[in-house]
Amino acid sequence: MKLKGKHVLVTGGAGFIGSHLVDRIIQEDPASLAAVDNFFLGREENLAEARRRYPDLSIYRLDAADLPAMRDLVEAEKIEVVFNLAVIPLPTSLKYPAWTVNANIGIALTFCELARWGAIGTLIHSSSSEAYGTAQYVPMDEHHPLNPRTPYAASKSGGDQLIHSYWRTFNIDTAIVRPFNNFGPRQNPGTFAGIIPIVVQRVRNGLPVEIHGDGEQTRDYIYVRDTVDAFVRVYEEPATRGKVINIATGQEITMNVLVERLLKVMGVPNHPVVHVQARPGDVRRHCGDIRLAHELIGFNPPVITEESLKETIDYYMQITVPGSRGMLRNAISRGRLP
Repeated sequence: MKLKGKHVLVTGGAGFIGSHLVDRIIQEDPASLAAVDNFFLGREENLAEARRRYPDLSIYRLDAADLPAMRDLVEAEKIEVVFNLAVIPLPTSLKYPAWTVNANIGIALTFCELARWGAIGTLIHSSSSEAYGTAQYVPMDEHHPLNPRTPYAASKSGGDQLIHSYWRTFNIDTAIVRPFNNFGPRQNPGTFAGIIPIVVQRVRNGLPVEIHGDGEQTRDYIYVRDTVDAFVRVYEEPATRGKVINIATGQEITMNVLVERLLKVMGVPNHPVVHVQARPGDVRRHCGDIRLAHELIGFNPPVITEESLKETIDYYMQITVPGSRGMLRNAISRGRLP
């Protein structure tokens, strides 16, 4: 089970994790490679390196939930393998919950149907650790109860259940990868950004760093290149089919400690930090159990290193952040928001 010589599609391919996955797949020498993105948060610049290394990369500005459009695409490109990373992210669901849920469920259903019809061969689907909700025990294995706390988390949980139902009922060739919190270059730096780009931008602008709540909530952060390597290895291992596989480090860090480490790497350890109102639906504790990933694909990633933090910070120090109003206006003009 190798990607060499395969016709491959990455949805959400201009996004944070998706663009790194495109880079990783190029190393496997596929017969063809296509990326789909609606560019709500994806950026064409994220694929600049991929286009340089793989000039035949096909990029489509399409909605991955559009079943007829996706069927036309996979037939035209003769797609055999789909890595489905297209998603409307968690922060968006706090403002536009109905759109987030409909889009995320629709994306999962689209590729379930394409797999059922035989239009694609294999579906590797990206879930989210948010489907678990707050940890009832740690580390959280794949049998941990699903208790989503936000509309986004519910949509990811629902998509996973949908894919499992198609696997059981129609025997589609599929596996579900459940990443915990990713960090690294190319994460959306503007509207709906994650904590690391937000910290960097506030320091750049001379503003206090804001931590939601008391900052003692924990996350299991994994470097994005380790995550995308796991996606490829999940595809290569037939024993992953029909399973959910956590992709994490097995180590948790509080937001207070993460911010402290970021400010230290940036050389501003005394930069002001303030605590603000807790974010709605925020989970309290996350720490992934990665024993299954280790057993199936030999996965054993490092925890957060100073080098990976420095590379991430350097990226955000060099880019221009798009305005939030502009991003939303572009999304509305394309009919992506209600």
